[in-house]
Amino acid sequence: MGNDVTDSRQIDSHKLEALRQELGSNFGRVLGYFREDGAKSISAIEEAARARSAVALVRPAHTLKGDALQFGAIELAAAAERIETAARRAVEDHIYPVDIVADVVRLRPLFDAVVATLVRETSAASTIRRAVGFGRKAPLAR
Repeated sequence: MGNDVTDSRQIDSHKLEALRQELGSNFGRVLGYFREDGAKSISAIEEAARARSAVALVRPAHTLKGDALQFGAIELAAAAERIETAARRAVEDHIYPVDIVADVVRLRPLFDAVVATLVRETSAASTIRRAVGFGRKAPLAR
C-alpha cells in the first residue's frame, strides 16, 4: 500500500505522527509557526511571480518546501519544489520560468487546505487524548 496519506493525498500521516511524537507538547506552537511562515512564503512567491523575478522565487519556495515536508504535506512540498527548481534553472538561464504559473496559482488554496487538515487532525488528536483522560487520573468508580 505504500504511504498512508490523510485527506486525499495532502498529508503523509506517518510523517505527521513522527513529527507529533518528536515535538510533543510543542507541536501546536510549531504548527502556528508553519501557518505564519507558510503564509509569508506564499505571499513572497506570489509577489515574485507578479514581478517576474526568478531570483525572488527561490528562497520562499525553498523555505515552503522544507516546512511542508516537515509536516508531511507532500503535494504542497512538491509544488513548492517545482517552483524552486524552475526558478533556480531560470536564474542560471537569465529567463523567467513561465511554466510555474499554474503551481504559483495553486499554492495558496493548497496551503489553506493543508493547514485546515493539520488543524483538524491536531484538534481530533487532542480531543481523543482528553476523552480518555490523558495526563489525568481516572475517575474512581462509585
